[in-house]
Amino acid sequence: MAKKRGLSAIAVTDHNTITGALETEREASSSQNPLVVPGVEMGTNIGDIIGLFVREEIVSQDFTGVVDDIKERGGLVILPHPFRHHKGITKQMLDSIDVIEVLNGRSSNIQNSRSREIAVFLRKPMIGGSDAHFAFEIGRVRTIMSDASDLDDLRKSIVSSEREIVAEEMCLPFLTHGLTFGLEVIKKIAELGNRE
Repeated sequence: MAKKRGLSAIAVTDHNTITGALETEREASSSQNPLVVPGVEMGTNIGDIIGLFVREEIVSQDFTGVVDDIKERGGLVILPHPFRHHKGITKQMLDSIDVIEVLNGRSSNIQNSRSREIAVFLRKPMIGGSDAHFAFEIGRVRTIMSDASDLDDLRKSIVSSEREIVAEEMCLPFLTHGLTFGLEVIKKIAELGNRE
């Protein structure tokens, strides 16, 4: 889907594991496919944190430990959807973040607007993401920056280059969250059935 939509790079950040990111990176290793940035979206005590350019599992589960683990593995720390499910985040915690997501495909306009305000206030680089849980969501939000021929170039661009963050046909957040919730319920029912 990423190739079909004309994306030159995608970040794969499954929840609490890098397995899918590494599998996608292997699958897309041909030069005709988009670059794949391996990463993970970790649930912590204050909310989700994304680690980009990470190739090892993160073992910590508290905010500080996750940030430290990502940085020790040479990754970038991204604060996704700051005004959705983040509680008790402090200025010191925000200072440890490398990049703030200011346009999320599953967040409301108000949440995205507030995210941009906090990034501007903190003078942090900004990024946008589809937060795709389904194929039809891939590429709905794009971060457009200077061309990158490899992951090292892309990493440098994320933290330093000029960028444009755009969204096309944003889905209603309640719709995509409802689909995700429904899928999780079906998975849990299937797991219970397999145990019996």
